[in-house]
Amino acid sequence: MTMVRFEFRFKSNRALLESDWNLQGRIHFHRCSPSAPPMRTTAGAIATALSIAVVVSYFLTKHTENKSSRRRQTTSLKKSRNGLVDAIGNTPLIRINSLSDATGCEILGKAEFLNPGGSVKDRVAVKIIEKAMESGALAEGGVVTEGSAGSTAISLATVAPAFGCTCHVVIPDDAAIEKSQILEALGATVERVRPVSITHKDHFVNIARRRALEANEIALIRKSKADQNGAKGAKQINGHTISEEKQSSTFSLDCKGGFFADQFENLANFRAHYEGTGPEIWEQTGGELDAFVAAAGTGGTVAGVSCFLKEKNSNIKCFLVDPPGSGLFNKVIRGVMYTREEAEGRRLKNPFDTITEGIGINRLTENFKMAKLDGAFRGTDMEAVEMSRYLLKNDGLFVGSSSAMNCVGAVRVARALGPGHIIVTILCDSGMRHLSKFFNSEYLSQHGLTPSAIGLEFLGFS
Repeated sequence: MTMVRFEFRFKSNRALLESDWNLQGRIHFHRCSPSAPPMRTTAGAIATALSIAVVVSYFLTKHTENKSSRRRQTTSLKKSRNGLVDAIGNTPLIRINSLSDATGCEILGKAEFLNPGGSVKDRVAVKIIEKAMESGALAEGGVVTEGSAGSTAISLATVAPAFGCTCHVVIPDDAAIEKSQILEALGATVERVRPVSITHKDHFVNIARRRALEANEIALIRKSKADQNGAKGAKQINGHTISEEKQSSTFSLDCKGGFFADQFENLANFRAHYEGTGPEIWEQTGGELDAFVAAAGTGGTVAGVSCFLKEKNSNIKCFLVDPPGSGLFNKVIRGVMYTREEAEGRRLKNPFDTITEGIGINRLTENFKMAKLDGAFRGTDMEAVEMSRYLLKNDGLFVGSSSAMNCVGAVRVARALGPGHIIVTILCDSGMRHLSKFFNSEYLSQHGLTPSAIGLEFLGFS
């Protein structure tokens, strides 16, 4: 007579996670001695044996699944992004619940504040630097210069070290002070200057252009040690000729040249959104969207996204939302840049136009010229302030001034198109960069912009 005995042991496997166990089932066959009393195999014993076999099979299957899960995790790790630059883009597209429910449309915001540098401008910074290095206009060890109201500068200062470069930023002194503080913390050199007309040689953009020329002169002098007079002759940087200016002490003598990012006119800005933001929106909506709306500063975002979406589906409507003091609304609606009152020469030198930062402009940039727009809406400072507080209270979204203005635009588009449409906008950056002005109660009070709305009555909702 043969007796069947089942023995089970749980054995820790050091190669596996502590929570994983390897079940080993062993079946032992014993020959009964002749003197042993005879045993009969009953139906109950067979049932018990089968039940135990099922248990063994279950645990062995779970062990196999655990191993497969670990293999999938390993594969996932292999797909991890390579450094800071690869982490930029592919931001989520989120439903803004309060605005969607109020309008009857699906209003979606591209959460660009989740980029490593905290804004949509990270995309632009990477594309500008990549193109400059590919063309040889910028070398490792060089300095990237830019005139910026804040976000592009912060993005450049964030990504430049990843390319072995440094950053020099010229910023208007009326920009929120925390932007300068962030730039300095990132290791950028910050030069704050008074705001003047773009036609003035000391406009922050024009100064940034000169700084790039100075950095290049220093690099040329370094390469031409035999020539005591330094670099001579004509050389063009970003289409501008180097003049024989005095050597600047702004840059170290080992500087390997400079490159003026020129975010307003550099079409790498447009391409960042045509090749990145636009395709992402199309993929994330499955091509099911009716409209896109955004404000413009350089014009790169609204141009790149509108061009891409229109190429995919010409029925998608693309709109501009424009803050006070900007001439773009008139350009889109009436075909002229200025109204009679806004014409250059009839305005104060430094008018208080808007408290929003990074959007609105009174000239056509090369980037904005690429935009394909169906119309435009105006937004006010009061609406932007109220919208920012409304989103924080109802959605937990702490966004900056340009993001708030974009959401004002999204609601205007929703009302124009009617319920049942899908509308996408850009959440450019968070409110963390706007504490000293846009989220400063005292500052807002001084300009008559203290928020008081309970709901969306500031946009005509009862």
